[in-house]
Amino acid sequence: MVKAAYSRGTTPGRPAPARILVVGGGYVGMYTALRLQRELRRGEAEVTVVTPEPYMTYQPFLPEAAAGSISPRHVVVPLRRVLDKCKIVIGEAQKIDHAKRAATVATLATKEEGAGPIEIAYDELILAPGSVSRALPVPGLADYGIGFKTVEEAIGLRNHVVEQMDIASSTRDPDVRDAALTFVFVGGGYAGVEALGELQDMARYVSRYYYNVTAEDMKWILVEATGRILPEVGEAMGHYTVRELRRRNIDVRLDTRLDSCEDRVAVLSDGSRFPTRTLVWTAGVKPHPIVAASDLPTNAHGRLVCTPKLTIEGVEHAWAAGDAAAVPDITAGEEGKVCAPNAQHAVRQAKTLAENILASLRGQPLRDYAHRYVGSVASLGFHKGVAHVYGRKLKGYPAWLMHRAYHLSRVPTFNRKARVLAEWTLAGLFKREIVSLGSLEHPRAEFELAVGGERPKDSND
Repeated sequence: MVKAAYSRGTTPGRPAPARILVVGGGYVGMYTALRLQRELRRGEAEVTVVTPEPYMTYQPFLPEAAAGSISPRHVVVPLRRVLDKCKIVIGEAQKIDHAKRAATVATLATKEEGAGPIEIAYDELILAPGSVSRALPVPGLADYGIGFKTVEEAIGLRNHVVEQMDIASSTRDPDVRDAALTFVFVGGGYAGVEALGELQDMARYVSRYYYNVTAEDMKWILVEATGRILPEVGEAMGHYTVRELRRRNIDVRLDTRLDSCEDRVAVLSDGSRFPTRTLVWTAGVKPHPIVAASDLPTNAHGRLVCTPKLTIEGVEHAWAAGDAAAVPDITAGEEGKVCAPNAQHAVRQAKTLAENILASLRGQPLRDYAHRYVGSVASLGFHKGVAHVYGRKLKGYPAWLMHRAYHLSRVPTFNRKARVLAEWTLAGLFKREIVSLGSLEHPRAEFELAVGGERPKDSND
């Protein structure tokens, strides 16, 4: 194993700067590092951020990116530009040995060179790796399922949907056509409902440019294992959302599970069978695997056990927040209740986390994280939404407008806010783009074919 050259510099008469390691470049990782680089005094500490991607993805905008309302490059924030005073290491953290104050990281260079991972030493650890999709052992899911957690998956899904419409338009086989125009989404949380709403809107618009595919030809199915969808917006708004989706001819199946999707046939627990070439899996998330590959305490759900001050319980010099952390919700008035793993808490936890690390370095008292949940907003497509904020319920256009205004306020950096606002304005003046760029997933396909190779096969072929 190679030890990375992130050692402390020494200056005669001055203490060495503390080494702060941030694992994860998502909401918590980026916002915490951003605040630290602004507030740290000269020579007080050096911050290293380990992240598998050189950007932070603003996930609430993934449905709009999939629908073509926002350019993919405006859904992400380049970390090297924003965190210009931090050291950015592009790599995957494989192990945390907090007893040794060291993290094992596989970087792009080590993969290319065939060398072993590097080891990065630290004095303070911020573990904020976020979450990954939680997949169940459903037969066929690994072969045919499509995730919706990254910007690559969102754009790939958009290309895939348009491609299925092309297939349906050109085939003479009624079974192939029916499967191509059947879209099954599993999971009734934010990701599933918003992705379904935006993509159905997009597909209905695109269908007007096909001479033999209409909006009525398409089947859209939402499968949810519990008896309600969007529990965050309240029961009444959840019922309204179901009615709104069904009014748009979306088949909402509550208290229903996906039993199998082998051979491109979605088999549901109620006995229904749907031949389909599109199965989108958004049925929950779980903590990033690095949490289990550490010597830090976790709860029954695999999340890091934290204190209200965002320290990891029973451990010194280790901090956590975000999806992978079980942070007590001291505003709930209920013992054992933890903060929901969402962006609303993550951004605010990052602020408290950075302030507490600074206080710890300077020997000052730490403060508890406390944020009373104000409500939720969700988009159901263009000009459609639901919201439950400060006890007030909104639906339709006002809720959609609030959804956009809230998330625009949360997008980091003024530059990114201006770009997103400009795109929304232009989208209101011009028509949607209807082009599928599926070849982006295999950019060398044409060249390989030209030199005598075979065109690579897509997993959905």
